[in-house]
This record gives sequence, C-alpha cells and structure tokens, in this order.
Amino acid sequence: MELNKKRKGVGGIVIAIIAVIALAIIVLIPSYNGLVKQKEQLDESYAQVQNVVQRRADLIPNLVSTVKGYSKHEKDTLTEVTNARSGIQNAKGPKELAEANEQMSQAIRSINVVAEAYPDLKADKQFTQLMDELAGTENRISVERKNYNAEVKAYNTKVKSFPTSIFAKMMGFDKAEYFEADASAQDAPKVNFGS
Repeated sequence: MELNKKRKGVGGIVIAIIAVIALAIIVLIPSYNGLVKQKEQLDESYAQVQNVVQRRADLIPNLVSTVKGYSKHEKDTLTEVTNARSGIQNAKGPKELAEANEQMSQAIRSINVVAEAYPDLKADKQFTQLMDELAGTENRISVERKNYNAEVKAYNTKVKSFPTSIFAKMMGFDKAEYFEADASAQDAPKVNFGS
C-alpha cells in the first residue's frame, strides 16, 4: 500500500513536470517565433535604409563630374564624396550608417557651395536633373529612416516586455539601435540675405 502511494506520488510529480514543460513549450515557441519575425522585419527595414542611402551615394559621383568643369576645388569635393561613399558601404549598424550619411550630407553641401559660385552650373540641365533626383532620394531616406525606427520601436517593445524579456535575453535577442540624426542636424542653418 505504501509502495502504491509512493508510485502515485512519483507519477504525479512526473505528470506535473511534463505539464510544466508542455506549458513552457506552448508559451515559448510562439514568443521565440514572434521575436524572430520581428527581428527579420527590423533587418529588412534596415536593409531598405541602406538601399536608399546607397542610391544617394551612387548619384553623387555623377554630380561631382558635372561640377568638375566649373570648379578648381573639385578634387577636395571628390575626396569628400569618396570618403563618404566608403563610409556608407562599410557601415556596420545604424550608428555608423548615420555618421556616414551625415558625412555624405556635408559633401553635398560642398557641391552646393560650388554651384552657388557658378550660375552657369545651376542652369545646367544635367546638374538640375541630378539635384532633383538627389532631393527625391533625400525624401526616400527620410521615409525609410522613419519606417526603420518604427520597426526598432516594435522590436524593442517586444524584447523588453515581460515575460518575453526573460526569454529574449536567454536567446540572444538584444535591444536594437535607432537610426538617429547627427547632433549637428539639431542646429538650424544660418541664412544671410546680404543685410
């Protein structure tokens, strides 16, 4: 009789353990799959940011070629562009890509300074067409950065939410970085109309 009670007790413990494991599996598998799906959406969104930033980087050499005939300083501008393109291509993560993107923006500002000094250049059809494409690409970058940051928010919320946060840490799902504007973007440009 006592042996039967012990067997029933051990059997009950085994059933309880199996039930806990089954419950854990039922809860953890959807959590894991949800994290994987969210991470893939985040990676896809980041790839799109890279795509549009690269598109802008690819437009710049054509712009520099157009400017070359008008400026003695195109070598410095070309060097800036080359360095910025290299930074974009070698960026490992949103922070580095944001820095490279800002470097490219500075190179574009250099091209605009050259254009201001040469009215014929501003009237050049190829130059204006490239500047229009560049403006469109800038808008695309803005949209894709916004989309990426929305994905980061959704992913980070999932990774930080309880009880998924415990499981996320165990499985190596870390918080993602936002694509942030460079600190210099906070400063409003100074405009002087010659007064």
